[in-house]
Amino acid sequence: MSLNDQNVVHGEAIGAPDAHHGVHEGGDSTLKGYATGFVLAVLLTAIPFWLVMGKMFDKSSTTALVILAIAAVQIVVHMVYFLHMNSKAEGGWSMLALIFTVMLVVIMLSGSIWVMYHLNSNMMPGMMPPSGPPMGELPKLQ
Repeated sequence: MSLNDQNVVHGEAIGAPDAHHGVHEGGDSTLKGYATGFVLAVLLTAIPFWLVMGKMFDKSSTTALVILAIAAVQIVVHMVYFLHMNSKAEGGWSMLALIFTVMLVVIMLSGSIWVMYHLNSNMMPGMMPPSGPPMGELPKLQ
C-alpha cells in the first residue's frame, strides 16, 4: 500500500474539505444566516424597548409578561442562529445538556422563590399580628 493510498479514507482524502465543511445543521453559518440572526436579535431587543417607552400596556405586569415571552424567543434565536444548536448537533448531546441545564435552572429558581416567599410570610416580625405584649415590654404581673 502506497503513502497516497494510506491518506485516503472511505474515498475522501484526509484533510480535504468535505461537502459539509463550515455548515452546521443547527442553522446557516453563512453571512446570510448570521445576518438573519442579527436582524431578529435587534428586533427582539427593540420591541420590548418600544413597549416600555411607549407605555403600550396599562398594567406593568402585562408588559413584564410580554417582555419575558420575547426574551424566551430571543434565547431560541441565539441558540439556533449563533450557537447552531439542534437535536442533531454533536449526536444530540448538546441538546441533552441544554435540557438538563434548563431543568436545573427551573428547579433552582422556583425553589429559591418558594423559600423566599415563605421566609417573608413566616419570618417578618413587623408584618405579624400582635399576639402578646409589644417587644421590649415586660408583661405586667398581677
